[in-house]
Amino acid sequence: MDDQTQKREQPTRSYWRCSRKDFFPEESFQDMASYRNAISHTYLRLKDRLLTRSSDQNEIFLLQESENALIKCLTWWDLAWMSFGSVVGSGIFVITGLEARQTAGPAIILSYAVSGLSALLSVLCYTEFAIEIPVAGGSFSYLRVELGDFVAFIAAANIILESIVGAAGLARSWSSYFASMISSNTDFLRIRVSHFAAGFNLLDPIAVVVLLIADGIAVSGTRRTSILNWVSSALSFMIILFIIVIGFIRGKSSNLVPFFPYGGRGVFKAAAVVYWSYTGFDTVATMAEETKNPTRDIPLGFIGSMSMITVVYCLMALVLCMMQKYSEIDPNAAYSVVFESLGMKWAKYLVSICALKGMTTSMLIGGLGQARYMTQIARSHMIPPWFALVHPRTGTPINATLLLALPGALIALFSSLDVLSDIFSFSTLLIFNLIAVALLVRRYYVKDTTVKGDLIKFQACLFVIIGSSILITVLWNSSITGWIGLAVAASIWFLGTLGMGLLPKQRVPSVWGVPLVPWLPSLSIGMNLFLIGSLGWEAFWRFFACSAVMLIYYLLVGVHATYDLAHQNQQDNKTEEKIINRGKE
Repeated sequence: MDDQTQKREQPTRSYWRCSRKDFFPEESFQDMASYRNAISHTYLRLKDRLLTRSSDQNEIFLLQESENALIKCLTWWDLAWMSFGSVVGSGIFVITGLEARQTAGPAIILSYAVSGLSALLSVLCYTEFAIEIPVAGGSFSYLRVELGDFVAFIAAANIILESIVGAAGLARSWSSYFASMISSNTDFLRIRVSHFAAGFNLLDPIAVVVLLIADGIAVSGTRRTSILNWVSSALSFMIILFIIVIGFIRGKSSNLVPFFPYGGRGVFKAAAVVYWSYTGFDTVATMAEETKNPTRDIPLGFIGSMSMITVVYCLMALVLCMMQKYSEIDPNAAYSVVFESLGMKWAKYLVSICALKGMTTSMLIGGLGQARYMTQIARSHMIPPWFALVHPRTGTPINATLLLALPGALIALFSSLDVLSDIFSFSTLLIFNLIAVALLVRRYYVKDTTVKGDLIKFQACLFVIIGSSILITVLWNSSITGWIGLAVAASIWFLGTLGMGLLPKQRVPSVWGVPLVPWLPSLSIGMNLFLIGSLGWEAFWRFFACSAVMLIYYLLVGVHATYDLAHQNQQDNKTEEKIINRGKE
């Protein structure tokens, strides 16, 4: 019987299946005895996962886990507007007013410039990886290839965290802006529960509904979602230009004085938080698998859009602080309220509509892209492979979308915006920092090729770069900061980067690569660590608490599932090699 006959007789499995084997097909979970045996070997399996790296080919091979393929339907035009739609609205209308009033004052403009530079450096790193490894996993796949399975899990845990928290924060902000169109009280449509703790006592059912609708559209089809996004984003871009023009006409330069009411530290602390405004491009990186021509479309779409967004953000922050004194800015719906204070009530509604559109497309593209993250994570069996399935009709991962949408809706119902923003920025900055490290590893280390002496020198230089970056951050945030100490630490960073630059590169990008390696990735590491250090201690504690919970899951489930899959693939490869060799004989 030939292969075609066998395929015709093989029954088609329903997408809407839900058996134990669909969630845990690995050998370690077949029965309780198998699981106890797996748990008893946790140390050895964890060691294996710590020392094992994936490969470009393996990440592409895992596509078969989805059973149905994601559809290649996107061009550079789609990617550019996806970046714009995902990024613009996810921060500028949400967090600018809060940080300008409480942290940076008019210097919030510089905060956006610093964050924009850091984001652009990260975009360059993401672009090279997305071209070389065009799969839906984004940063998860890139880290899995270069830094190993365990580091990829840390990234995956943070991806899950930032996806859920980011969607919840956007949904809460959407309801704030909608309420500002009806009443001056931005909590007008929320339900207060006095028995709950502060920050969790304002229930927001509207945020839940909006988030679920956005995710529902995202699963209906990638091409349809892209067209809806770029049409609406083009319209909102025109409104943003209107805001900037009116801001320069009606604004007063006197409102920019004092420019640094909270000092230099306020600028960088705000920069760490407003980095939220730039998140979204990493989501679009997951669309590489659905891009028609990744080598051409990804650089054009990513780098062009991020450069434009940085300029727009700085201008938007400038006109806000020109139109209203920083101490009078409304922290929840800044742009709508400031136009009302200028007597332009009609403009208030126009701004609110633009903000609502921006946050809607951010949720829409976020739901689209973050589900792709989950799909590749599930393909690796780090979470159950049931979430990797792609629906045959829509060509979208519906299960993975639900995995993010439902918890996000629950958090949006309870948690206020200020509780969410810091933890989101921490996880995002950490992932971008790891991506920059991974790019350096990719350029300077190739297994079985790099000589031991060069590897040791590379590791030493990388240690110096990271260590000096942390030292700069600590000195800046300490009460005994001196310029001499900062200069010495910066000099150490420079020497570490220079030393790495003198080492031979082991890999050259086949099509497009980050320029000025190792300088730009090294600068990205320094800036990301600096911004992380500018966050409050609460962000650290929340991050580590959530990561600890996810680590428990990894030790109980993830490490065993990925170990079984990796060794099963190795066994399959050996079997295929034996069959091929016998055929040659």
